[in-house]
Amino acid sequence: MSVQWYPGHMNKARREIEEVMTQVDIVIEVLDARIPDSSQNPMLNTLRGSVPVLRLLNKKDLADRDRLALWLEHWQGSESVMAHPFSTQDKADVAKISQWVSQMVPHRGSAEKPIRAMIAGIPNVGKSSLMNALLGRRVAKVGDEPAVTKAQQKLKVTNGFQLLDTPGILWPKIENPDASYRLAVTGAVRDTAIDYEDVALVGLKFFIKDYAESLTTRYKLKEAPVDSFEVLKTIGSKRGALRAGGKVDMHKAAEVFLNDVRTGAIGPYVMETPEMIAHEEQLVEEAKAKKEAERQARLAAAVPQRQQEKNRKYRNEQAQQGQARSNDENK
Repeated sequence: MSVQWYPGHMNKARREIEEVMTQVDIVIEVLDARIPDSSQNPMLNTLRGSVPVLRLLNKKDLADRDRLALWLEHWQGSESVMAHPFSTQDKADVAKISQWVSQMVPHRGSAEKPIRAMIAGIPNVGKSSLMNALLGRRVAKVGDEPAVTKAQQKLKVTNGFQLLDTPGILWPKIENPDASYRLAVTGAVRDTAIDYEDVALVGLKFFIKDYAESLTTRYKLKEAPVDSFEVLKTIGSKRGALRAGGKVDMHKAAEVFLNDVRTGAIGPYVMETPEMIAHEEQLVEEAKAKKEAERQARLAAAVPQRQQEKNRKYRNEQAQQGQARSNDENK
């Protein structure tokens, strides 16, 4: 099972991006540094074709630096991809964008031929905050929930640098269920589209495996965390998420945990590595192949017996005619 969320305005945004991509010199893709691969939109990669992309791994202050370094190394060597840890709150990072863009599009950048950059990314990764930081004024609505921006804007940073903002879009079907949950844990999917407890339990399973010390420290656990359900109950009990009779309200406990994860209160983390993603992609392909084989088997089983018999009779007749011709030629 995976988390899915694809409102109608996102389909419209996809068509708009496709239409204007021919006018774009570079794509500035804002990613969530905590999920560098899951926060990429595979549909955007298809739409941009050969257009170079500057990947800004935003919210770097919330990310595990060692794991983030694995992704920077993973993307090194590609002429069409440049990636940097980033924070819209860091003025030095914002100031470097013009330099990075100029490196990737050296043939443009004058008043006559300004660099035309498209800012893109999935919901809630910080695109609007980036635009406001680049322009030094509030021109894009900023919110702490996905899908705040719903229309394109074209703005001038300098005489040689223009920006085209686009709505945050996910893609019609998130095929990797693990990636879909990582998107939900970090807040890229609107909360009304998720089951809080379900998502929190998946998130806790990850933290127990990879960042158990962060859980122990944040929630003052007496023992090393093992079971995600029990940890969530403990969180609810410690944080006052209780119902009448002292029973833990698991929904409220999940809200507490997910808020801590999203705001960084639980500590820095990165939920995926290149090696992990390669393995998951292999599993997805195997699952798709199995599903297709099952579909073909159902189609074959659905063919009426009479039609199958007719097909066999036709094949036999063809074989007999072929044998007859062969015998005639051998005489």
